[in-house]
Amino acid sequence: MAQTLGDSLPPRRLYLAVAAAAVAVYLGALANRFAMDDLPLIVENPFVAAPSSVWRAFMMPYWPPDMGGQLYRPLPVASWALDRLVDGAPWYHFVNLLWHAGASVAVAALAGRLAEGRAALVAGLLFAVHPVHVEAVANVVGRAELMAGLFVVLAVYAALVRESVGWSAAAWALGLACKENAATFPALVVWAWIVGLARPPRRRRMVFVASWAIVGALYAASRSLVLRPYARFDTVAPIFFGSSPGVVRLTALAALADVARLLVFPLTLRADYSPAERTVVTSPLDPRAALGLACLVIWGILLAVALRTGRKLEAYGLGWIGIAFLPVANLLFPVGILIAERTLYLPSVGLVLAAGAWLARLPRGRLVPVAAALVLLGGVRSALRVPVWRDNSTLTLSILEDSPESYVGPKRMSELYMERRDPAKALHAARLALGLSSLDPTTYIAGAAAALAAGEPRVADSLLSALEGLCWRCLGYYRREAAFARGHGYAAAADSLEARARALETP
Repeated sequence: MAQTLGDSLPPRRLYLAVAAAAVAVYLGALANRFAMDDLPLIVENPFVAAPSSVWRAFMMPYWPPDMGGQLYRPLPVASWALDRLVDGAPWYHFVNLLWHAGASVAVAALAGRLAEGRAALVAGLLFAVHPVHVEAVANVVGRAELMAGLFVVLAVYAALVRESVGWSAAAWALGLACKENAATFPALVVWAWIVGLARPPRRRRMVFVASWAIVGALYAASRSLVLRPYARFDTVAPIFFGSSPGVVRLTALAALADVARLLVFPLTLRADYSPAERTVVTSPLDPRAALGLACLVIWGILLAVALRTGRKLEAYGLGWIGIAFLPVANLLFPVGILIAERTLYLPSVGLVLAAGAWLARLPRGRLVPVAAALVLLGGVRSALRVPVWRDNSTLTLSILEDSPESYVGPKRMSELYMERRDPAKALHAARLALGLSSLDPTTYIAGAAAALAAGEPRVADSLLSALEGLCWRCLGYYRREAAFARGHGYAAAADSLEARARALETP
């Protein structure tokens, strides 16, 4: 077979081409500022501002203690502390670009060692420009996804290609320190053994399993030790509040249609998939459940065909999608979101591995134009999407336009009005949000903060009483909103919310 496309490129040039594509598509992010969770986690977080946080991050929760003290992701926090030494939003975004370029090159390297040069180039380029990655790359806090994705791919590479227990364990430990979804790594390796991409001797496999047990136990112990002192509160997605386990699973099944669309045809992108833009599915006869089930069945058929025809890398990539997405799918247990494009960063690795291997089988006359068209279309869509994450204002406007039924748009407008010292409009926006959905505790508390700032304590008391009457654990939410109010000059409102939280803590 004649060499063509990726086969004709030396590995160094192949990787440079992939990295260049990853950076070029996101150059517009260098003009972005901070948006959404960037503000409380980075800009307004005094912990990140301290140089000592580079190492103290391993002893602190991801979210600041006064905002609930949730999650354990020390490496992203440490990286932001390093960024603060340089400072300036462009630098934070530039570092994100480097992480994404590194992940893209790692994907290309994995594909190249499991298949051939053409598959490596196609998989790397598709991953570099895939539009579903925009949220993770263009939003600074998306770095947790980028870092975890890179370290998981490196861990898989070390396990499958190098058969190195030490390097794979080290890379996995770093991935776990970035985000919880890195926990899927052992399953990704076992799936490769099942498919037949790699098959070390039984004794070697047992050593791998022992290393996973050690790393997993150390991570679990560290996470438990750090998070134990902090108050816990519900992190279930608002759409699931009050829903039975069966309804949660049906809704998650229906959401697979969105997931499939975002992976395969990401023309329409949203920053938000919240109520009432997405509502619960209460019956298996609901067409949305049927559509989600159809996507699941099609995935299963493609996987079965790939296995039967001996297309190992295609089968491995399809299985990777399911394994990597399962922790956030709400099928095993409910999590804090129904759908978020950033959570598809790691699952999309499987998609491009399968797509790269399949496209590499095409003859040259078809491969070049098809691959070029996919990369060009993906790159253009991603580049056009990047400015949406410019700041809170542009992001909020996009939510109002793209997800008009969602309560999050008006709720975020309430926050913007508070920042602009207009609590009356903030209260009005919070009421609009509650009119769209009364499921999210933070909307009540945001409305109460606006009411207190606007001099309407009775309205604030009514909102907080309604919230507490629903029996949700809301101490962490009180602290978050109190910190927001104090940070924007509403000291009296913050004092009132903190006093309310202390009263709830009293037995």
